[in-house]
Amino acid sequence: MAMSDSFATRLLQWYDQHGRQNLPWHRDRSPYRVWVSEIMLQQTQVATVIPYFNQFMVRFPDVHELARAERSEVLSHWSGLGYYARARNLHNAAVEIVEHYGGTFPSDPDTLQTLPGIGRSTAAAIAAQAFDVPAAILDGNAKRVLARYHAVGGWPGRAPVLNKLWEHAEAHTPRERVRDYTQAIMDLGSLLCTRRRPSCAACPVSSNCAAYARNNPEAYPASKPKKEKPQRSTWMLLVEDHAGRLLFEERPPSGIWGGLLSLPEADPALQPEEVPDYCTSRLGLDVESPQMLEVFRHTFSHYHLDIHPLRLSAGRQTNVADDQRYRWLSREEAQREGLPAPIRRLIT
Repeated sequence: MAMSDSFATRLLQWYDQHGRQNLPWHRDRSPYRVWVSEIMLQQTQVATVIPYFNQFMVRFPDVHELARAERSEVLSHWSGLGYYARARNLHNAAVEIVEHYGGTFPSDPDTLQTLPGIGRSTAAAIAAQAFDVPAAILDGNAKRVLARYHAVGGWPGRAPVLNKLWEHAEAHTPRERVRDYTQAIMDLGSLLCTRRRPSCAACPVSSNCAAYARNNPEAYPASKPKKEKPQRSTWMLLVEDHAGRLLFEERPPSGIWGGLLSLPEADPALQPEEVPDYCTSRLGLDVESPQMLEVFRHTFSHYHLDIHPLRLSAGRQTNVADDQRYRWLSREEAQREGLPAPIRRLIT
């Protein structure tokens, strides 16, 4: 769509005055920096991402440095951002970019989509932001803006609704200033067209917004159909040796907290007094003095996990069965590793 499109024109005029134009990844829009920022911004707010992004750039300033790094170190710099599959995919993609593209990022959105962790909207955002390629994005903010502007009913997780939103995204994306337009529609959704209590009076496109005309912008887009999250529980074991070190276990490379260090867990069906025998059979450690700590809940996207911490003493024993998966670390050493956020809170 040419710049005559009133939606794009008014949005860009607003962006020139009110948009976020000095974010860390704007100061040097190299494909690498844009890519890392886009992956971090998936399901995470800008304010949360900024310190992580800055620290990540210090340690991994380019794709070659990231590709050379150990997976565990990448995860440690991601610790606290959540959705750790993003970090694993980021590392895998860095290796692929170095090995197959000589460290040079492809500018074509279709090619970008073949890299791990990069979907259609993220590929378009990288192409637009880094290369100024006219490519339509449809992140959560853009979905909300377009669903309201065109009164597209239904939950965007359903294919017909999503397809209709993609049609609108393609139609409004300009051929010029696409880099600014891409940031502008994200900013509009983040700053004004918010999920709750949108600031319609300040919106540059509200005069033609169908949802605003109907006086029900919060009805768009429709929410995901409610489904009660299942509840699970686990014993989280703080096994401490005579030097005050804790036993940590490296989790499998995929799944929840994949590749991160965590605390060993025990079957939630066990009684507290049964856990020491479990530790002997699983870890090869004779532990004693079980002490229950306060239970707390951690919520994932698809279930609640009730964590029952149990402190145990291993004395002077440090030999652990299958010791390639286990490490004894002081609390200070552990804080420098990639730990899930609830584990980091628990050990402090």
